[in-house]
Amino acid sequence: MARYTDSVCRQCRREGMKLFLKGDRCYNDAKCAVVKRHTPPGQHGQARARKLSEYGTQLREKQKCRRAYGVSESQFHKYYETASNMKGVTGENMLCLIERRLDNVVYRLGFGTSRAQARQWITHGHILVDGQKVDIPSYLVKVGQKISVRSDSYDVPAFKLVREQGADKPIAKWLELDAPNLSGIVAAMPQRDDIDLTIEEHLIVELYSK
Repeated sequence: MARYTDSVCRQCRREGMKLFLKGDRCYNDAKCAVVKRHTPPGQHGQARARKLSEYGTQLREKQKCRRAYGVSESQFHKYYETASNMKGVTGENMLCLIERRLDNVVYRLGFGTSRAQARQWITHGHILVDGQKVDIPSYLVKVGQKISVRSDSYDVPAFKLVREQGADKPIAKWLELDAPNLSGIVAAMPQRDDIDLTIEEHLIVELYSK
């Protein structure tokens, strides 16, 4: 995706909620921009706090989801198109597809404190899928696949901490973590109940289906 170079805290403030884009820092309310400043970014942020139209509400929901997962508009729309051709509820299918992205899985396993850091580990070649290096963050994992950290990277401080103490947050129930060996297994397909983001996906579907 096109690289976003501004402060990621601005994105959280724009959506009015924590998107956990800075990892551990987001859990510290004393440092969180959303907690300290409740208005959207920009000099006219206070004036922007007005009632949204139906379209505006749908757009904000889409932007919130897209920014949380760190995907571009074109990528996000492709997930919607793929989900709309699948059996089941389109919105839920779309979220579960995005949840299967390798960068999200690495983050969910606790190997990265944020999805942005997880993407960095992947593009730098630290992550293996079934023993093979995969440097594409958008790679979609499948049930039974093993995601692991390359042995040459075990001394990286972030990975060393996971080996010694385990993940610092609960692991999604569709994943199984083997912390001492810095690996995890995709035990099942993610379900809507497994996704902890506060997203009203039906609004996104309504936006794209117009």
